[in-house]
Amino acid sequence: MAITSKEGILKVLTAFNPWWKTGAVNPKMTKTYKRFAFHEAMKRLNQIDLRRIVVLTGTRRVGKTTIQYQMIDTLLKRGISPEKIVFISMDHPMLKLSGINDVLETYHENIYADQDVYYFFDEIQYAQEWDKWLKTIYDMQPDTNVVATGSASPALIKGNQESGAGRWTVIQVPTMSFYEYCELLELDRPRLPETLKMTQMLHMTQPERSRIMMQLQKVQKHFNRYLQIGGFPELALSDNDIIAQQIMREDVVDKVLKRDLPSLYNLRNATELERIFLYLCNVSSEIVSIEAIAKELSGVSRPTVENYIQYLESANLIYQSLPVNMAGKKILKASPKIYIADAAIRNAVLMDESLLSDPIEMGKIVETAVYKHVAAFYYQQATSVGYYRGGRKGKEIDIVVDKPNSYNILIEVKYREGAPIKDDDAIAELCAEASAAIVVTKSAADFGVHNTKSGNNMLRIPAFAFLYLLGHAEKHGYKGIE
Repeated sequence: MAITSKEGILKVLTAFNPWWKTGAVNPKMTKTYKRFAFHEAMKRLNQIDLRRIVVLTGTRRVGKTTIQYQMIDTLLKRGISPEKIVFISMDHPMLKLSGINDVLETYHENIYADQDVYYFFDEIQYAQEWDKWLKTIYDMQPDTNVVATGSASPALIKGNQESGAGRWTVIQVPTMSFYEYCELLELDRPRLPETLKMTQMLHMTQPERSRIMMQLQKVQKHFNRYLQIGGFPELALSDNDIIAQQIMREDVVDKVLKRDLPSLYNLRNATELERIFLYLCNVSSEIVSIEAIAKELSGVSRPTVENYIQYLESANLIYQSLPVNMAGKKILKASPKIYIADAAIRNAVLMDESLLSDPIEMGKIVETAVYKHVAAFYYQQATSVGYYRGGRKGKEIDIVVDKPNSYNILIEVKYREGAPIKDDDAIAELCAEASAAIVVTKSAADFGVHNTKSGNNMLRIPAFAFLYLLGHAEKHGYKGIE
């Protein structure tokens, strides 16, 4: 007996595509809140004169599939015939084993014969030769539109470089920003000018800055929960944070480490991968040495550590921050800083209730959140986000936005009371060579202008306000902190 058949494929497709019968998407599948990535994806899909396959990438539970359902709902409300839209989950055993060719043949033979259709592939990296299929669809079916999701971004990007050059656009779907979290939960939010740019606050009077900060304080009390649960829409809406963290461990971490990555990269033993990820959770926001990790985890070779770090990055579980050169100043050995992709993942894995009351751990958690926000904000631009460490004393700047043909943006995270910056700290010495220098503080009262010995001003701003303003800027369409 054959494992798969077209009758079986049709049953699965019919279950995944109820709008063929009802004409609408179940509201429970579309949710009410739309991520920034939804608007970006629709913009790309609407560009008829510049046709592109849209590929959404991000870790599990960030809402990629929900975005697809929202796009389908939008198309149906525009009057697109339900039969012209097919959702195909390549994560389903029947569809994965069948292959794209049999799935599409079944759809066209039984539901809609022509090619002026919309294919929505979910977790496409599980399909054999998926990149070649996307290339074929793009080249041979000019009336077909495609939206795909995948949890392994380098695999998708590599496919884009090899088969998709000029054919598809990869859109990163990070975990939710603090701004999106506040919108999703419909909290009482600040009333801010749409055109407000963060560094405009440098040139305001202190009363003007105070009025803005009074508005921003509306969301301050929600900041700690965001750090614990925040970046995952479904979990943020949960009324039981303990269960939400358990689900995060099971769905976001365990499935990726024990199933997704071993399947994608043919790993025989996932234990070493789990050990390396646990190690990285402990050192998130620190510069890491591959040799030190291999030594600490005795029995794990250096090549294995390097490969597994790449795999974890491919699954959107970590970011690697690389050193940035500052105005010709020599940088030290190029070891990466590692950040867990969302501070809430780190908290769920370490399962330490004291994290939020430990000043050192809170510094790591907040720097992780700041880096995630800045990296996501600049993702679509030709901009790298790294760190600086150099000079005779090896001084460091936590986050450097390296903008081509422009001055860098420097960010130092000082999440502690007082948040001291000395005149010989790297950010103070190098802020004259930057377009903006920002010190991210802890206290709501710790905001305003920081004057340096050189006469250059830096902006001091609390972490919750910095993250919220970054999301506000993204919502209202300008790219650039300055």
